[in-house]
Amino acid sequence: MTTRRSFIQKTTLGTAALALPGSFYACTSLPNNTMPKISLAQWSLHRAFFENKHDPINFAAITKDNFNISAVEYVNQFYEKQATDEKFWATMAKRAKDVGVSSLIMMVDEKEKLGDSNPQTRKTAVEDHYKWVNAAKILGCHSIRVNAFGDGSLNELKASLTDGLGRLTEYAAKEKINVIIENHGLHTSNASFMTGIIKAINNPYLGTLPDFGNWCLTAEWGSTQTEKNCTKSYSPEKGLTEFLPYAKGVSAKSYAFNAEGYDTVIDYPKLLQIVKDGKFNGHIGIEYEGESLGEFEGIKATKALIEKVWEELE
Repeated sequence: MTTRRSFIQKTTLGTAALALPGSFYACTSLPNNTMPKISLAQWSLHRAFFENKHDPINFAAITKDNFNISAVEYVNQFYEKQATDEKFWATMAKRAKDVGVSSLIMMVDEKEKLGDSNPQTRKTAVEDHYKWVNAAKILGCHSIRVNAFGDGSLNELKASLTDGLGRLTEYAAKEKINVIIENHGLHTSNASFMTGIIKAINNPYLGTLPDFGNWCLTAEWGSTQTEKNCTKSYSPEKGLTEFLPYAKGVSAKSYAFNAEGYDTVIDYPKLLQIVKDGKFNGHIGIEYEGESLGEFEGIKATKALIEKVWEELE
């Protein structure tokens, strides 16, 4: 299975060889009978795009035509060659608008780390994200999602990330683009630690994208899909609760489904209850990563699950 980490490593080796942000809190009152707003994370179709079965340029139309979803979250890995091409992003924005799809988030996976202990490397990491802030602005997104990786002890990481994330957020804020942190393993899945950094930076344009499935504390990228890949996890319920007040979106990871349509790895009723109780009124983004169903079928199953559980919740 292709992971973000393996893709970035392959890309690095290959290279060597050759909207408005809203308030700080995205939680407002949501009537009990109102269905949640659903978006689609592009990673849900990563195999289709990596294998050239579909063209990433058509992501918005694919989303609307196949799933009747009207909001998308892009992944920068599919657009590396066009990263600084403003005409390309203007065309992408028009493509989305023409099919009635809103562009929400640009998910950024850069190889440089925003929490690198080396000040110059950290500065490079910050500046490498600028092009994606610009792309997000042209697309009409409200946020870029970043990885808050780094090195050193927790105290050293806190200092480096406070600097790196703080400077990137300051830059993005000028363009009215949020910088949001996703739990992606190691310290980034320690919600208490990460919210401490958010509080220290104290910028309304810095927030979170809590993911239902990435709570592993012992592996980068953080998937808790199987126990053998993760020896220690942060409580998903605790992490989601701590991240939710700063959330600009929620990532509904899914893996596999039983006969009743419930995910066999992630407790959707429990996690969606937290989202509902928290009065979250942003988009819940589908991110199917399973292998038992095809990507299109997995996305449809996840959408049906979210809607089914939401109606069942109090």
